[in-house]
Amino acid sequence: MNTTVKKYSVEQDESLEKQIVRKATMMLVPLMVLMYIVAYIDRQNISFAKLQMISSLGWTESAFGLGSSLFFIGYLIFSVPGNLILTRVGAKRWFALSLLAWGIITMALAKTESLSTFYILRFVLGIAEASFYPGLIYYSTQWFPLKYRPRIVGYLVTASMVANMIGAPINGSLLSMHGLLGLEGWQWLFLATGVLAMILIPVVLYWFPKNPESATFLSREEKDWLLNRLEKERRENTDQAVNSLSKSLTDRRVLSLALVYGFICFGAYGISYWLPTIVKAFGATDMVNGLVNMLPWAMVIVLLRWLTSKPERTSNPYINVALPMFTAGVCLVLSALFFAQPVLSFACICGVVLSVFAIQPCFWNLTKFLSGSTAAAGIAIINSLANLGGFFAQNTIPLVRDMAQSNTAPMVYMCGVMIFGGVITILIIRWLKKAADRVAEPVAVTQ
Repeated sequence: MNTTVKKYSVEQDESLEKQIVRKATMMLVPLMVLMYIVAYIDRQNISFAKLQMISSLGWTESAFGLGSSLFFIGYLIFSVPGNLILTRVGAKRWFALSLLAWGIITMALAKTESLSTFYILRFVLGIAEASFYPGLIYYSTQWFPLKYRPRIVGYLVTASMVANMIGAPINGSLLSMHGLLGLEGWQWLFLATGVLAMILIPVVLYWFPKNPESATFLSREEKDWLLNRLEKERRENTDQAVNSLSKSLTDRRVLSLALVYGFICFGAYGISYWLPTIVKAFGATDMVNGLVNMLPWAMVIVLLRWLTSKPERTSNPYINVALPMFTAGVCLVLSALFFAQPVLSFACICGVVLSVFAIQPCFWNLTKFLSGSTAAAGIAIINSLANLGGFFAQNTIPLVRDMAQSNTAPMVYMCGVMIFGGVITILIIRWLKKAADRVAEPVAVTQ
């Protein structure tokens, strides 16, 4: 591989940087975003299916919540192995295989008749999707310099917002097809969202390059510049103490970041899972429920576009990661207090969504001490362990609802979790900063 270092003036370097980032963004990000929209619609469909499945199949909220959350156990088990396989076989093949697997499994959910079948399919679906999001994060590290990565993650989070925004009316419409061709609405929902994943397979196989070296849209000069820049950043930021798979999986910083991201996932999956139920409690029909659910996700898209447009807006982890957790907690308790006034309560729920989903573009920069295959493993373990937050959210929120027989009790419960998570996050960020300073000290002395 030829990565000859060529000297550029500051103006030439900045111009080439913008040119390469613009090309990579235009050629890669739209398909990454489209795939993640489909993935997120696939994850979101369970919260809408619940509105009919529970009564149709005679299940309880708690039994359904357990089955729904088994997705995260499969996710936990296979996230690291899946991401490591991706680094060996390439993103193109692995993403295509993931789309095929979760498309088939989602369509099979339409034939669910027993809890045991539901539990097995949700668990296997977690395995099928386990390496997809961390794979996209890792893939972006192979193409974009460090300061641009929050923007790329911002695009992915925006994709999840678009999925929630368009998925809500789509899911509501599919539920309204109840009885068509002898199928219930929730069955149509699973069949349609499974087909969406299958449609993308040939597009991925045709379009995605494995790495910058194989990209046809970059010139030789652009490839050399990008590879040199990425290598330079790896040398400057990678902690050589985390230089193996086993060390990346047991590193205290990795595990601490998994805890932080776990609170984020608890809030994200908790509010996504419970939001349709909250709106339904206001007296909305399935179709109106879907339309109303579009609003908070549209607001987050606007916020993320503003937040990630300039790197300095995503550089402070106290403001960008910890503070939104406290904001989400306050909004959750206010939504419970104003529950009798649907407009005010829903406005507070929008504040929760804005707070929780604004964190993610900033969070992954905290992992810059990882690189190469250790980055793939570290990102995967953070993501997989953190998704246990989603497991606990989808188990404990309906349990709290059943025990308290109240639609506001889950919001108060989530408030307590997010406030506690904010405190833990501040402590971990302070500790990470001190650890980074200690690693940097010997380098500064030798220079």
